[in-house]
Amino acid sequence: MRKNTNVFLIVLMLDFLLLSACAQRRPGASGKKELPVAGHITKADTGHAVIHFDVYQHDFGKMIEGDEVSCTFHFTNAGTGNLLINSASASCGCTIPKYSKKPVKPGDGGDMEVVFNSLGKTGVQHKTIAVRANTKPPVTLLTITAEVTPENN
Repeated sequence: MRKNTNVFLIVLMLDFLLLSACAQRRPGASGKKELPVAGHITKADTGHAVIHFDVYQHDFGKMIEGDEVSCTFHFTNAGTGNLLINSASASCGCTIPKYSKKPVKPGDGGDMEVVFNSLGKTGVQHKTIAVRANTKPPVTLLTITAEVTPENN
């Protein structure tokens, strides 16, 4: 009898979860504010920082394993509040982002240098850099790619 009670309770909980999930409204239907896309200014962004990069990806092209290369991503604070980059982290230890920790005033800009070390990497490489700042959305992704050929070719 106890086993049947446990099964009944599990089925009842699953039904409740399923019905709760189905009853949720589709995005935007609730009338709640939708988050803007990174780099775009909306009327609701007044007083907020908005980071806008000139480009969001860089292709180093072909390179030899062991080469170390860098590129610079230029950004502008397109918002109306000071921009503060809290952190920038890469998807791999072979990629190092460098940036200023100083606040960027509205209309001003800055640079983020990204250094990629291809030592121990071969083939097509795709790395991401997550830039976390006081923006909406709080994370902006940058990508770098390269085609690394072995040193002995």
